[in-house]
This record gives sequence, C-alpha cells and structure tokens, in this order.
Amino acid sequence: MTGLETTAPALDARSIAPEGAVGPVPRTYHVRTLGCQMNVHDSEHMAGLLERAGYLRVEDVPAAAARATPAGDGGADVVIINTCSVRENAATRLFGNLGQLAAVKRERPGMQIAVAGCLAQQMGEGIVERAPWVDVVFGTHNLDVLPALLERARHNEAAAVELEESLKVFPSTLPTRRESAYAAWVSIAVGCNNTCTFCIVPSLRGKQRDRRPGEVLAEVEAVAAQGAIEVTLLGQNVNSYGVGFGDRGAFAGLLRAAGAVEGIERVRFTSPHPAAFTDDVIEAMASTPAVMPSLHMPLQSGSDRILRAMRRSYRSERFLGILDRVRAAMPEAAITTDIIVGFPGETEEDFAATLEVVEKARFASAFTFEYSPRPGTPAADLEPVPVEVVKDRYRRLDELVRRITHEENAAQEGRIVEVLVAEGEGRRDSATARVSGRAADNRLVHLALPAGLAADDYDGGAPRPGDMVTVRVTHGAPHNLIADSALCGRALSPEELAANNSRAAGDRVWYDEGPALFEVRRTRAGDAWERRRAEACATPESDAAPVSIGMPTIRIGAPDRGGMSALGQPRSI
Repeated sequence: MTGLETTAPALDARSIAPEGAVGPVPRTYHVRTLGCQMNVHDSEHMAGLLERAGYLRVEDVPAAAARATPAGDGGADVVIINTCSVRENAATRLFGNLGQLAAVKRERPGMQIAVAGCLAQQMGEGIVERAPWVDVVFGTHNLDVLPALLERARHNEAAAVELEESLKVFPSTLPTRRESAYAAWVSIAVGCNNTCTFCIVPSLRGKQRDRRPGEVLAEVEAVAAQGAIEVTLLGQNVNSYGVGFGDRGAFAGLLRAAGAVEGIERVRFTSPHPAAFTDDVIEAMASTPAVMPSLHMPLQSGSDRILRAMRRSYRSERFLGILDRVRAAMPEAAITTDIIVGFPGETEEDFAATLEVVEKARFASAFTFEYSPRPGTPAADLEPVPVEVVKDRYRRLDELVRRITHEENAAQEGRIVEVLVAEGEGRRDSATARVSGRAADNRLVHLALPAGLAADDYDGGAPRPGDMVTVRVTHGAPHNLIADSALCGRALSPEELAANNSRAAGDRVWYDEGPALFEVRRTRAGDAWERRRAEACATPESDAAPVSIGMPTIRIGAPDRGGMSALGQPRSI
C-alpha cells in the first residue's frame, strides 16, 4: 500500500488541448454502476472525487459525449466500472465490457479504464492479468484514492492496483456528486456482521461499522438545505445499526430524528434483516409521518430447513409475523422482498414452502434469483440442485409473484396518491404523454398530463422532477400503477372509446368514472432540480464547480441541540 492521501491539492486533470483549441481541455469521466444501492452511492462519491480533482462529467461536455460508442464509454477520457460480485456471471459480464472498451481505448489517446467495487475487491490483480489494458483497480475500502491512482497510472504508464483490507476512510466523508437534486442516499453503516452461507458481501465490505447518529443527521440536514425532500438511509443491515456504539434502539430513534429534519418529506431505508427487525422500528415508522409506508424485507426462502442451511437466523413464522405487525400499524404499507430459488439441498417440499409463504405474504413485488454459487462462501461447496430443476422452480415462482403483484396493483385502483415526480422512471413517457414517479409506498406510478400540457412546459403547469402531484390511480398494471385521472371527468364518444381500446395496454388512456384530478405542488426539490438544469446548460468555468461533501457541518441557522443529536448522541463532525 502506498498510503495515498486525499487531503493533497486537487490533481491536474487537464489534457493536452487539441489542435486549434484555446487553453487546456478538461478530462471527462463516466461511471457505470452495476449492483445494489450501496454501489450507486459509492459511484456518487467517485464522481465527487473526480470533480474535485478537476474532471468533468462527460454529459456536460458535448464534444466529448458526441464520440460515445456502443461499448458504453459515454465518450469519456476516464471510464470507471463499479462492479458487483453477487451473481455468478458478474466476472463474465465485466470482462465482456472490458473487451469492448479495449477497442475504444486503442482509438482514443489518453483514455483510462478503472474497475471498482466488490468484484475488484475480490479479484484484484487478476483483473489486470486478464485485461492488461485496464489502468486502475481499486476496492470497496479505498474509494478515496481514485484520482491519485489515475494520475499514478498515467505517470508510470502502468496499471495501478490498490486494495485495502479494511476501511480507512468512511465513504460518507468523501466529496459527493449526487445524481438526484431531489432525493439522496445517506449511508448509516457499511459492512455486515451476518454469515449467510450464500453471500460474499461480508468478506468484501468487511464487518459492520456504524456512523454516529449526529453525523447521519448532519448529512440529512445538509441535503435538505440543498433542496432534497427525500432521503434513503443505507446499510447492509440497517436495523443492526447502533450495536457498534452500544444502542440497540438507535435505528428507531434515527428514523424519528431523520423524519423530523426540516424540509424532509420522505424517509426510506434499505435493507433490514428479519432476524433483527424489532417492534420499535414498526412503531417509529407508523408514528413518524415522513417515514414512508414501504418496506423491503428479504425472505430468501420460505423453508425453515433451507433458512437454517443459509444461516438466516429467523424462520418463516417469525417472518410472516413481522409482516402482520407492519400491516396492522400501516395498512397501506407495500412490502417487497428477495427470494433465492435452488439453494443447494432444496427439495420440492422446501420449494412448496416458499410458494406458500409468498402466497400468504402478498408482496407488492419480489426480486427473484436462481441460486448462484460464489467462490469463498460455505454454500459454494455444497451439492447443487440440477439446473433444469432450478429453472422450472424459478419459472413457477415468477408466475406466482407476477400474479400477486398484478392483483395487489389492481387493488390500488381508485386510491388518491401523491407522486414525487422523477427523471428516468418512465421509458415511454414521451410517447404516452405521461410523467412518472413514486407514490409514498414506493410503487411506480405513470400519470397522464392534462390534455394539451407538454411535459416540459413548466411555466404552463407541468410538474418538474422533484415536484409532487396528487392523482387518482385509474389502473393497476402488472408492474406499476397508471394514474390517468387528469383526463377523466368527461364522456367519450363511441369513436373515441373504440380508438382508445384498440391501443396496446401501455399506450391506452385508462379512464375511470371519477372527476379529473391533477394537482401539482411545487417543492424546494423541484426548484433545486431547475437550478441544476440551468447550471448544466451554462458555460463551464475554468475551474470545476464546488462539490458537496458527504458529511458536511451543520448549516448556519440549524436548530441548536446543545451539541446533541435528536437521538441524544453527541455530534462528532
């Protein structure tokens, strides 16, 4: 290890100006993120570090973005692939991507390729051995050295590989370029103390380390001051939060405190573990208006025998009991889950138990996976279930999950919901004259604009990303909700009705018999999104714009808590 420091002056990220250009040309970057929300947030830190070092996002440099290729390089000078190693095909996918980028690099002088994340932590030098055109490899424990590694690789004209065995710098203290102006990830812990036999995450991200409550709340207050109205608290096992500093009730307290931060309207969290999920968390969710009625509760298997083999320290009865108590406290709650099919030793009886639990649980949606052996995990050495059996079980589970999801979505028809409008949630919005976002329960909602209102006519009343819209759900689709209430309230002619019914389901307007409803509430978050858009369209200054820090000091004017957080913990900023 080199002991590279991140407190040094920003690196010079300027490249040689092309012929005819005036002045140096900023080097550009593009981050491709694979995997979980932790990886998404890590990528935001990478972007923040690079911008502090003088790099620019390739999307903000049209001349660079114009040279993008199908290889996924974005046209950038520096391409970072932030990898995941949870699935068996992760390495195959990575080296396929790297092979495509090699051809781009040969045609783009000065281009650098970096590999980060869990697979980088796992494979290390092996990545460079298989793909010698890679310039930088760094792991989950040393995000802070990315700019220095890029500079070292360029100076030495050799690959720079750096992997710390444990966390040296807590990621939330690093600069952050948040992808969203209206919603923010806030990490409360990194690592995991569980020993699930199928999971490689603890060996790659280490033991759980908790941030102090004061630090978490300082970040929540800071993102609120910048315009965000939604925060998601992140951790591998959020409801074990506080064990590291001796407060087993800390997570419930943190939920209440985050929900009380001025300007924050929505608080979410992911992911909890059924074994550590306690009733005080349910009470905090139900009694704190800003904490949303949505819960992702990983089941993994409905068979107690398989749960035991997985070292999941709960059983199906406890799992279903948690769901019952959550719904008793919050009848409107939407609960999602993860399920693994074909864990070694799974019998047809075990699988039937999973189907039974899924039927009883009535999940709003489920992420289903075929078991994938990961080298270095205890389950990897067990006798696998035959592939054809796994695939058949996966198909049957998927059919059940799809049916229940559709039924649960159909049950939402007629509900009045407030939707936080988002960017990129609706791929067909432009074709269907809709905008998209998330309801309080985190269901995806596509909502029709009033007739004649263009999606980008913000002065005319169109909601901006970050604004709230109150609508009525007019159709529960298989994977989402459709709220076309803006177009309701009038009788259709037979010709109009026939023309509408002839369209594909996704293109059809879903009328109901209620009145028109489309109420836009402008928010600070929408203002923040509009400011960011205006800044992106402005001519870049010679120096990079300031980048927010993940763990900032409390803003001037914040309520004085006498040096204590809302949880009664000292602030250690």
